[in-house]
This record gives sequence, C-alpha cells and structure tokens, in this order.
Amino acid sequence: MTGDDEVPELVASVGPLDEVVVLLREFLHRSGAIRAVAIVAGGPGEGPAVVDCGQLRQTEVEAGGRTVMLPHAIELDVAPPALPDIRQLPPFEVDVAQAQVAAPPGAVAYVAAAVRDLAGMLGGANVAMVQFRTSDDDAPLGITARAGGAEPIVLSLGEEEFEMDPGWPERR
Repeated sequence: MTGDDEVPELVASVGPLDEVVVLLREFLHRSGAIRAVAIVAGGPGEGPAVVDCGQLRQTEVEAGGRTVMLPHAIELDVAPPALPDIRQLPPFEVDVAQAQVAAPPGAVAYVAAAVRDLAGMLGGANVAMVQFRTSDDDAPLGITARAGGAEPIVLSLGEEEFEMDPGWPERR
C-alpha cells in the first residue's frame, strides 16, 4: 500500500486491468486527448479501480487500496481493442468566463459520442472521462460518460460542469 508521502510502486502489469490500460492508451493516442480515465468495478468486496492515462506520462492505477504506476510505453500482453471511430481534432477554442466552446459544427458531439462508445467498451456501470486540449491550457474540455448510455453525458470546462440532455449526442 502507498501512503500520502510514499512513491507508488512501478509495476509491469496490473493483471486484469491491463485490458483497461491498453484501451485507454489506444484511445488517448488515436484521439489526441491529453488524458483518459476509467472507473471500473472492482472484484467482490472491493471498491472501484481507477485507471488514469495521460499523454507521455506513467499510467496510474488505484485498486484495492493500493496505487501503482505503469511506464507509459510498456508493452502489455493484451491485444489492442477495436476502438470506436475517433480522429484527432485541433484544440477547441474556449472562453472559460463565458463557458463557451467554439468548434467546427458537430465536433464536440463527435468526441462526446466517441467517449460514450469508450465507456460502453468498459461495460457494466463503468465510467470513462476524457480531457481534450483547448486554447486555454488551464481549462481542458472534459467529457464524462457512463457505460450503457442511460445517464446523460457531462461536459466540463475548467471547474464548470454541464450535464447534457439525455440522448445527446444522437447515436451514430
């Protein structure tokens, strides 16, 4: 276990969570996102696990009261998954004070649908949160979705959160 002042252990595998790590890393690389996080159900009697992947940084995994790190480029014995349709878009232009995002028509809905699909790949009631680069380095565009698609997607810009209408964006 790691305490608040201890450095997390560096590991070469996180067992069954390796699949989640590979899924998030692949999504991160294909989408150009700056961060992808999954909250996945733990085993019986355990709380959820959190897998946090960022661009060119170690992957942090919290599970069973323990935090470990995986090197970013470590190869895991898991086949890369077939990902939802996602391509890299330029950074979103934002005005944080006005809570506005300027983007080509459909761009925010496009990445939101991809994050919803990513959450669906996690299955169960698991959650995916992905942050995308904006014109303000202190205010990434965050998109959070729960597997199953029954709950609304939540967008965040800096510290502000916005729950979208149920069913948005329309299924592709």
